[in-house]
Amino acid sequence: MDFWIFVQQKIDTTAAVMLLYVLNSDGSSPGRQGFKMAVAADGAFYGTIGGGIMEQKLVEKAKMLLAKKTNQVSIVEQYHDKQHAQNQSGMICSGSQTIAFVPLTNNDAATIDTLLQHLQQGTQAILAISMQGLQLLSYNPNIKTGLFVDNNQQWTYTEALDTRPVIHLIGGGHVGLALSQLMHFLGFYVHIYDNRPNLNTLQSNTFAHQKHLVDYEQIAQLIPPNPKHYVVIATFGYRTDKTVLKQLYNKPYYYIGLMGSDAKINTLIAELISEGISTADLKHVFMPIGLPILSKTTQEIAVSIAAQIIYQKNKNLPTGRALGDLP
Repeated sequence: MDFWIFVQQKIDTTAAVMLLYVLNSDGSSPGRQGFKMAVAADGAFYGTIGGGIMEQKLVEKAKMLLAKKTNQVSIVEQYHDKQHAQNQSGMICSGSQTIAFVPLTNNDAATIDTLLQHLQQGTQAILAISMQGLQLLSYNPNIKTGLFVDNNQQWTYTEALDTRPVIHLIGGGHVGLALSQLMHFLGFYVHIYDNRPNLNTLQSNTFAHQKHLVDYEQIAQLIPPNPKHYVVIATFGYRTDKTVLKQLYNKPYYYIGLMGSDAKINTLIAELISEGISTADLKHVFMPIGLPILSKTTQEIAVSIAAQIIYQKNKNLPTGRALGDLP
């Protein structure tokens, strides 16, 4: 959202912004599809299309186009190797990316305002880029997203707006606070839950988008099943962890994990098995949560959890690299 606020502010003041948008990427390209950057006529910029000498070169190109007051959408191909005779990015990581240069002016202010309203309200829409510029379309689940080129070389790029992953942090203590900050920074929409009305770490949490005071016995009614959502269980005690897990373990979340020591987890699993829940039922639950990085402090624990979530989120995306043997 901050990106589009920057665009809104700039077109209100400098009247011109060049939007650089990665429409497609292959191999080990540093700029992935959907990466974006805004370069304003006053020289300020926000976002990234992959960094390095390529980004520096294309920022200068954007400034040149702004100085010429161009109103035409254009495309630049960048190849990250030395084998291509043209359009070399200056990088050698292999792969390629296609970047659109989309001029935005005060004429686009209404579109940007509507886009921000969708983001603020959490409502869905389709962002579309073509030779006609930037457009916002009504959401339709049948609209295919990505870059499409027809037989006449006319192209359209579409992307579902507000694809921020949603994470539910159950437990508003010190780990919940640190993890809220980190996941907010990583672009997640953060819900946090606790059953303690005067908890200082919950009250001082300015990173969560929504804070919920709840009864853990009713938690399943508050976190609907969603195969795209992430769930972290880190309440203040063993019994409340168990109460929450028993309600959520069989729901189709993309990721669910529970924080605790090996001894605590082993005890919990043994109790659940004695109550009729099989080890197969619990196999998908990350227990103990987080990558094994020998974390000690609250912040280190948050980093270990965030790293595991990032790995799970990205593991099926094209990387140009072999995946490691992480859990």
